[in-house]
Amino acid sequence: MSENLDRLTAEGVAVWLDDLSRERLAGAGLADLVREHRVVGITSNPTIFAKAIRSGDRYDEQIGDLARRGVRVEEAVRLLTAFDVRWACDLLRPVYEASDGVDGRVSIEVDPRVAHDTAATIAEARALWWLVDRPNLFVKIPATHKGLQAISTALAEGISINVTLIFSLHRYDQVLRAFLDGMAQAHAAGRDLASIASVASFFVSRVDTEVDSRLDKIGTREAGALRGRAAIANARLAYQHFERAVSSQQWQALAAAGMRPQRPLWASTGVKDPSYDDTRYVTELVAPGVVNTMPEQTLRAVADHGRIQGDTIHGTYPAARQVLHDLDAVGVSYDDVVHVLEDEGVAKFTASGTDLFRDLDTVLNTERDAA
Repeated sequence: MSENLDRLTAEGVAVWLDDLSRERLAGAGLADLVREHRVVGITSNPTIFAKAIRSGDRYDEQIGDLARRGVRVEEAVRLLTAFDVRWACDLLRPVYEASDGVDGRVSIEVDPRVAHDTAATIAEARALWWLVDRPNLFVKIPATHKGLQAISTALAEGISINVTLIFSLHRYDQVLRAFLDGMAQAHAAGRDLASIASVASFFVSRVDTEVDSRLDKIGTREAGALRGRAAIANARLAYQHFERAVSSQQWQALAAAGMRPQRPLWASTGVKDPSYDDTRYVTELVAPGVVNTMPEQTLRAVADHGRIQGDTIHGTYPAARQVLHDLDAVGVSYDDVVHVLEDEGVAKFTASGTDLFRDLDTVLNTERDAA
């Protein structure tokens, strides 16, 4: 067991793995990470599944069966991914039970092509919740404007939700409001609030990538001094917004009725710039009650040489706010940065889903022709 990951867990950070494949599930890889590296949750997305399906033969038999049955590609994707996620949910069920339902969670994403269609997103969330049929599932819904109502509706119906693709503080406030609205509706309908869970996935490293690119184009000494500071500042301020929401009268009333907190989840924590410390988006974002979902490379880097120095968020809010002020002063607009990142995030999300559907459609057609 890594002492660094032990310390991270002791500080209140839940360690999740941002990867899933049938190869991991069938071998000892995932079980080893759960046992030896404090992994208590898993996130997945269409890009992860596309890579998994391309890189081995463990999907071949099921794909062949789907082709022989004439299953359409959209439903084939659901069945393939739901199989893996259900398997992962079962593997993490002991973690789920030992943590009283807090962790041991596995995420599956709605069809990315419906990100701007509220009704279709709700329908997709219902279908995935029914198809996987495990209490430790999270259905991932992107935090687009149209996604907000879908988040509230799904939570109101008792579906546990991972809200993804959050970049801005303003959007995060809207997500927190959608969470409270959904939980209030669930409470009014007499649902057991403790059975409904949620996390809010706030993306980190992509903020530095976008901001640093703009700072490099500005090229001044003042701009250069701000490289690599935006993402951590943004995430730290998100935690402040979370604390404000928790202290609200409505949150406290629903918590008294059994509601669990919607935990902040740090996503996109793999470092993109090789000049930066490869553990910075973990070690600099430590606070009680957060989730950090990491690619395996980052997880192993933290285990090997991450310096866990206690809570690195509380006490940083004024300095974090100053970073955003200084960025604006040198000509980097926060509002424009997060707007671009959300648009790009949805576009990449949609493109990865389209790639998955196209690749699988080709394989299904090949299998049908061979039959």
